[in-house]
Amino acid sequence: MSAMLKITLPDGSVREVAPGTTPADIAAAIGPGLAKAAIAARVDGELRDITRPLEADAKLALVTAKDEADALELARHDYAHLLAEAVQNLFPGTQITFGPATDDGFYYDFAPKDRPFTEEDLPAIEAEMRKLIAADKPLRREVWTREALIARWTAEGETFKAEWAAELPEHEELTVYWSGGDWLDMCRGPHLASTGKLDPQAFKLTRVSGAYWRGDQKNAMLSRIYGTGWLNKKQLDQHLTRLEEAAKRDHRKIGQEMDLFHLQSEAQGSVFWHPNGFILWRQLEAYMRRRLDGAGYVEVKTPQLMDARQWEQSGHWGKYRENMFVVPDEIPNTDEDGPVLSGEGDLMALKPMNCPAHVLIFRQGIKSYRDLPIRMAEFGCCHRNEPHGALHGIMRVRQFTQDDAHIFVREDQLVAEISQFCDLLDSVYKDLGFDSYAIKLALRPEKRFGSEEMWDKAEQTLRDAVAASGRATEAFGWEELPGEGAFYAPKLEFHLTDAIGRTWQVGTIQADTVLPERLDASYVGEDGNRHRPVMLHRAILGTFERFIGILIEHHAGKFPLWLAPVQAVVATIVSDADGYAEEVAATLRAAGIRVETDLRNEKINYKVREHSLAKVPYLLVLGKREAEERTVALRPLGADARQEVIGLDALVERLAREALAPDLAR
Repeated sequence: MSAMLKITLPDGSVREVAPGTTPADIAAAIGPGLAKAAIAARVDGELRDITRPLEADAKLALVTAKDEADALELARHDYAHLLAEAVQNLFPGTQITFGPATDDGFYYDFAPKDRPFTEEDLPAIEAEMRKLIAADKPLRREVWTREALIARWTAEGETFKAEWAAELPEHEELTVYWSGGDWLDMCRGPHLASTGKLDPQAFKLTRVSGAYWRGDQKNAMLSRIYGTGWLNKKQLDQHLTRLEEAAKRDHRKIGQEMDLFHLQSEAQGSVFWHPNGFILWRQLEAYMRRRLDGAGYVEVKTPQLMDARQWEQSGHWGKYRENMFVVPDEIPNTDEDGPVLSGEGDLMALKPMNCPAHVLIFRQGIKSYRDLPIRMAEFGCCHRNEPHGALHGIMRVRQFTQDDAHIFVREDQLVAEISQFCDLLDSVYKDLGFDSYAIKLALRPEKRFGSEEMWDKAEQTLRDAVAASGRATEAFGWEELPGEGAFYAPKLEFHLTDAIGRTWQVGTIQADTVLPERLDASYVGEDGNRHRPVMLHRAILGTFERFIGILIEHHAGKFPLWLAPVQAVVATIVSDADGYAEEVAATLRAAGIRVETDLRNEKINYKVREHSLAKVPYLLVLGKREAEERTVALRPLGADARQEVIGLDALVERLAREALAPDLAR
């Protein structure tokens, strides 16, 4: 008789069970309520099927719908498989490829037999998916050999799956999941116990697009079907409402309405800033410059184009070459390890980041331990060769400006300096209208520079600094992210929550000892010897382009007065008020208000609609009576805003006070 397994539950109790017992069996033994609620299990921390047999002593935690992150991942994975099965039922001969879960749903890539799929196909596919849910087909895991799996895919004409299976490591355990007994897909899992565990009203197929096999444009074009999936209809409805609101707030749409910027193919991935948009940029930049001046930063400016040998020495060439713009765009020598830059010829690269140049400035002259910390800031223009498909408005571009800084510190200054940065970042976000953000610690990636000891120390320093700032708490969404750090350093990530609940990763700070070593940065210590500084890479906004896009969507274009490109428009009802309108505008300009006049021979309701669409915060309406009494009918932006009549002097005082940036108003 086989030895019993010892299964430790979260409360510390231990159950002895026979080998082959499943987590579902244990849930049933605990009680019928848990048996019904349990949808999966964590076995020694690994998420697994509720029906997968236990093989050894283990720690077991049963997963229910209350464990929302795990439950959503399972559901979305199942929806993706249902989508693939439904498509093959409706369109025989269609080949399947990959179908992962995403942050808010799932997608699957197909190779259709006859024609690409269109959005007109989606209702029928949704209906077929609901039939599969109603059938409550069991989802069953099996382990296959690589040869058997390749043979299966080849026999069924699934050339894409066969190609992928052939490239998997020979020693790797290959698993498939059956849906009932008549359809299977290659998958690591886990899955729910059956299709009937899904809510048939909690998903929606959203769109169709093209996608290249394995993301390479040299490969076959596939049809990708996207969907969104949730645990219940209420969650789906809330998500669809958020999507509708997000569409209204789309920065590209509002940017056009407010005449802020445009993009065009002649400068793919770069932004043409119009006067209104650049006013917004300048206000944000001036604010950030004042905050940095107040926090003890010095500002520098570094070259756009640097010798490729510099990037090789820093390590960016080996890790980041494919994302860099190189001049000329050719490699003089290569070997089995990649480019060799030690030969003749001047190979240059546009900088994708500012950090190596800041080290070169730090190295000018001898630095003492008394000089540290040195906080070196740059609004640096950088270039990265982002894939065409990844570009998105001004949120993801190829030319961008970072609110970048590097702080050179002694090790004993690290915790205090990072904690101080957290305080500055917190204040900036609140000034810009973001009251909620989460802090994540991105830990060492698989491919990295430096020793394990270095990474241990750097990661613990970031933990200690956030704890010292009082922010390593549930209220700040504190979380550690294994494998998400940069190749040279772990980092703290700051994720803003916007007005409709979306999160945006913007700020970051990284504790780096690798780059100072590679680029030979040093200071003279109190002992008279050379020491390496620690280099803190940090940003608050991230990039101006992306952050302005986030600001546009967060505020829906209705910026606080200090940021608004046009703060007020003086609009006349009758031509008799034109002279007074010019006087009002001149008085406001003298007080620093960005104001325009609208003296056109148009009805006032037309003017109100037009300037409301342009998100002008204040419309100052003037008629014959206002001109005679030297008053203004003040109409704030917003459908429910109430108009008030105010004297000119009082108006100027009010708008001048309200137009102050938050740091100047304090």
